[in-house]
Amino acid sequence: MTTIPPEDARPSGNEPHKARQMAESFGVDAERYDRTRPAYPDAMVERIAAASPGPDVLDVGCGTGIEARQFQAVGCKVLGVEPDARMADFARRGGLEVEVARFEDWDPAGRTFDAVIAGTAWHWVDPVAGAAQAARVLRPGGRLAAFNHVFEPPPAAAEAFAAVFRRVLPDLPINAQPPRPAMDLYQAMFTKAADGIREVGGFSEPEQWHFPWERSYTRDEWLDQLPTIGLLTRCPPDKLAEVLDGVGAVIDTLGGSFTMTYTTVALTATRTTPA
Repeated sequence: MTTIPPEDARPSGNEPHKARQMAESFGVDAERYDRTRPAYPDAMVERIAAASPGPDVLDVGCGTGIEARQFQAVGCKVLGVEPDARMADFARRGGLEVEVARFEDWDPAGRTFDAVIAGTAWHWVDPVAGAAQAARVLRPGGRLAAFNHVFEPPPAAAEAFAAVFRRVLPDLPINAQPPRPAMDLYQAMFTKAADGIREVGGFSEPEQWHFPWERSYTRDEWLDQLPTIGLLTRCPPDKLAEVLDGVGAVIDTLGGSFTMTYTTVALTATRTTPA
C-alpha cells in the first residue's frame, strides 16, 4: 500500500479532471512544492527528448517548472500551460514562459510543437479532450508523453502511514479500499489516459516506459513534502498538524528516515498523422 493515494484517487472517482478545486490547489505554497517535489529521472527526460523530432516542447500543467527546467537543460525550448496563476508566476520567476489556462481550453494560436509533456498533471486533464488538443498542436512524428512517479515506502511504513490517514481523515474514499501495490493503483490512471489517446486517433499505440529509482527521506524532508499532496493542500490546519505528527512519529520508529521506492512511468505515443 502506498504512503498516500495517487493524485487521482479523489472524491471525483474516475474523473479527477472535474475536481477543479483540488486540481488548482497546489499553488497554495508554490515554493514548498518546488522545493520538495522530486524531479524526474534524467534518463527519462533524455529519452523523450531524443524520441521527439525537434526541441519545441509544450509542458501541460507545468506547475512550478520542475520538469520544464529539466527539458531546458537538455536543449529543449519549453512553453508551459498552467491553470493556477500562482504556480505560473513561480515558474516565470525561474525563467519559463507560461500561459495561464486549462489545457483543454488553451488557444495555441496556430503554434505547433515537437513534444507535449505532462509531469504528474495529465490526470487533471480530460483524457479525450486533452488528447485531442495534443493532436492539434503536435507536428507529425511529435511525441505525447505524460509521466508520473509511482512510489512505495517499505511495507511496514506504508501500513503505519495509512493508519495515520485512516485515523485523522477517516472519510477519505481510499480508506475503504483494500491494500494494493502502488502500481496497481496507478495503472487505472494510465489505462484511462491511454484509452483517451486511442479514442482520438492519429497516434501510435500508447506504450509505457518505466524508470525505477530510490530516494531516502529524513523525517524533516518527508514532512516538508507531505503538505503538497492533493489530499492535504486544502486540509484544515489542525488536521494537517495531526497527520504530520502521526507520520513523523512513524518515521521516528524507523530510526528517523526511510527509503522510498520509485518507478517513474511515462505513458507515451507518437503523432502519426497531421491534425
